[in-house]
Amino acid sequence: MHLNPYGQGPLSLAVDLVNRPPTGAEDLERRCAEVGFVLARAVGEDDVEAVREFLGLWEGVVDSSDRPTRAARLNALLAEYSSAPRLTDHAGTGWHLHYRPDVLPAHRQVAALVSVGTALHLTGRGMDRLGRCAARGCARVYADFSRNGRQRYCSPACGNRDAVRRHRARADDREGAL
Repeated sequence: MHLNPYGQGPLSLAVDLVNRPPTGAEDLERRCAEVGFVLARAVGEDDVEAVREFLGLWEGVVDSSDRPTRAARLNALLAEYSSAPRLTDHAGTGWHLHYRPDVLPAHRQVAALVSVGTALHLTGRGMDRLGRCAARGCARVYADFSRNGRQRYCSPACGNRDAVRRHRARADDREGAL
């Protein structure tokens, strides 16, 4: 069985790369491999810089203030980095859809996977399932893969710290009222 390469992996990779930028070509290649991406070409240092630039544009999707803006920004990325879907059986891995040509520089392959993966995630799960951590002082990105679609923190640790902060603030308010 072939798994959809545009599923959770590309979005998880994008979130990881924004929150922990790649340190070099080897790091980017390793992290792509960890989520199951088979890159058509070796990753070079120029690819690392191009992926960082793409992720800056992708963060515009994350930071969109409303759904139409989010859609417009993502549509621009799709127009630039993806192509019409087509069937492929490269390397005998089984027939599946690609939204890009088979042979691309590594950075364009990552950009296509992330753009299409983001579009599928947002249209399949909800346009609000991508954002920045709600904890004070944290600007990390998250993609909401939760069942209920209510994620607002980048991690349970940030959610817990914010809950403790709110609890202490309420306790302080109660003490001040006495």
